[in-house]
Amino acid sequence: MVQKEPSGSAKPRGRPRGYDPATVLGQARDAFWRNGFSATSLDDLSAATGLNRPSLYGAFGDKRALYLATLQRSRLEMLASLELGLSTPGSLREVLLAVFAGASAIYRSGAEAQRGCFLIGTAVTESVADPEVRHLLDQVFGELDGAFAARLAAGLDELPPGADPKALGRIATAILHTLAVRARTGADEASLRAIYEAGVDLICGRP
Repeated sequence: MVQKEPSGSAKPRGRPRGYDPATVLGQARDAFWRNGFSATSLDDLSAATGLNRPSLYGAFGDKRALYLATLQRSRLEMLASLELGLSTPGSLREVLLAVFAGASAIYRSGAEAQRGCFLIGTAVTESVADPEVRHLLDQVFGELDGAFAARLAAGLDELPPGADPKALGRIATAILHTLAVRARTGADEASLRAIYEAGVDLICGRP
């Protein structure tokens, strides 16, 4: 939603008419995604968003607060995308293959190089020294595990006898992580497909 200034108030300098927080968050995320949190300067963020430093501070707080906002946005988008993919009609094998193929395509995108996953690519490093980032990562990993586990439990008859949906859900999340890291290093589509197809065989059993 576009922010509006109160009637009769002066517009803060540096904040353009029609300023859209969602758009700015996306632009800031692109900057962090390209260089990582530590290597992204306030000047980089100002250039990416078109807002000067006072406007960025006024809208989002400091650089860390802006970064945390981009992480939360990515967390929500990732979970919504996964839940949508897992809810599509089809056999369990078909659904998992489609989810991993979609993730692979996202991870291989990028104007300059394959970017992988924003959370894995930037937040894993920052989580060592930042408890809030570490908590957010733990939260999103648990949510991904849970989403996979719920779909696996719903298709229990399509799993090998004695399969544990919760354990297999964590394996499914681990496949996503692997795809993200491999894509970041430049792995092509065929290489990533070989990984997630083997992963689906591990989860569902060989057809």
